[in-house]
Amino acid sequence: MTGPSPFAFPAWRAFFLARLTATLAQMMMVIVIGWQVYDLARRTMPVSEAAFLLGMVGLAQFLPIVGLTLLVGQLADRFDRRLIARAAIAAELACAVALLTLARLPQPPLWPLFAVAATLGAARAFAGPAMTALAPNLVPPAVLPTAIAWSSIGFQTGAVLGPLAGGLLYDRAAPLPYLAAALLLVASLSALLAIPPVPRSDAGRASVGEGLRYVRRNPIVLGAISLDLAAVILAGATAMLPIYARDILHVGAEGLGLMRAAPAIGAALVAIALTRFPLRNRVGGKLFASVGIFAVATIGFGLAPNLEVAVAALVILGAADMVSVYVRASLIQLHTPDAMRGRVSAVSLVFISASNELGEFRAGTLAALLGAVQATVLGGVLALLVTLLWARLFPALARADRLDIPDDLKAARG
Repeated sequence: MTGPSPFAFPAWRAFFLARLTATLAQMMMVIVIGWQVYDLARRTMPVSEAAFLLGMVGLAQFLPIVGLTLLVGQLADRFDRRLIARAAIAAELACAVALLTLARLPQPPLWPLFAVAATLGAARAFAGPAMTALAPNLVPPAVLPTAIAWSSIGFQTGAVLGPLAGGLLYDRAAPLPYLAAALLLVASLSALLAIPPVPRSDAGRASVGEGLRYVRRNPIVLGAISLDLAAVILAGATAMLPIYARDILHVGAEGLGLMRAAPAIGAALVAIALTRFPLRNRVGGKLFASVGIFAVATIGFGLAPNLEVAVAALVILGAADMVSVYVRASLIQLHTPDAMRGRVSAVSLVFISASNELGEFRAGTLAALLGAVQATVLGGVLALLVTLLWARLFPALARADRLDIPDDLKAARG
């Protein structure tokens, strides 16, 4: 790794802490909400109906994201990104308090859990574009690829520890993970308050649609975003984890936490390696290879006969996904002018959220029709086919060689 560390910049250190603690809290809440909904539903419903409700949790989070994110992207290019991020984390803190209150009830009803899931989706719609667009303002362009890798480490560390802690705490007492999430979100909000004003490019009277048009005109950005969308919608296995934990592998809440953390363990290991050994060339080909491995690992997870095999497959899945995330995030940030970053980040977040939440909805509904194992394996096979198709549809992305700032953007930045 060459050049200064992003941690040499105080604003970046505060940002990293805010991202890490917010991710820990979010993952705790997400894993426990899913487990609660499925566990409560299974007390009165068969597996197929409970699986459908589990998929609806993803849909409840997706709808506000798709409805708000593009608008927030425009706001992130026109107003102070720090203020938007702070307001979003404050909203997530309110969700944690609401969940803490519900968890103290002997038999909480299902509908408030769906309402909080939707509110979390709305908060993410505000936090995602603002924080993604803010990060490049905190370090020089030469440090940005390393900063992206470290930002991914922060996210993946939270994604590893959050589900593990959430499962363990929930197993002790239902309110505990929500109490921990509330405290972590207080820390995240405090860190965001420590970030000083940062210079931003003038977005003028730019419209929401310009972000979509920019993505559509840039084959590398469009290909990278849409590949993730297609692959994760088809092969996303997150929604299946409560079903595997409760009714297939019979490992309970602690096993669920371990499986939920396993992809992030693989991703964190790869992210650490990328800070020391960043990708130098043939990044497009490595992106497609990593998505293919992600699909194959999904098939392996779907067929896993025990917890050990399932965790191993999920670790490989997460490691492959980290390479994809690193390349995609770097290409998007480096190929997008600062005045457009909020809107382009918003478009990217809509695609990512669509892949995650719609992927959960697809998995839940397909599991209700075919069964969890069949739905997971079929999704992995289809994702592998999509990867091959995208390599032909987006040859510019497949040929992308280095993670460099394009010459036209270098000139624009002077």
